[in-house]
Amino acid sequence: MVMNTARPEELIPITVEFTGGLDMLFSNQRKHSISIPAIDEDGNPSNMAYLVRYMCDHLMKDRRKEFFVVDDNVRPGILVLINDADWELEGEGDYVLQKDDNVLFVSTLHGG
Repeated sequence: MVMNTARPEELIPITVEFTGGLDMLFSNQRKHSISIPAIDEDGNPSNMAYLVRYMCDHLMKDRRKEFFVVDDNVRPGILVLINDADWELEGEGDYVLQKDDNVLFVSTLHGG
């Protein structure tokens, strides 16, 4: 279990990248440097599941969220890398985000 030592006002700077056509959902921008709250809406350390929700609510400009998420999870066919490692090895949505993490979303449906 991860100890919650972050203060609610703290932010975590991370880089999020989109390839394989996913950038069209995010203002046609492949790379985003963002800072997200260190604590999610439930008072827990921000993890990948929170990042996906956060991106849909604050970063995604396209209304077609179903091209990115299904049932609040990353859509099948999208490869997710956290610091160049498959997110399945890192715990998927449970991975707690760290300062300067690099998260890459690759759509394999568009030739990723």
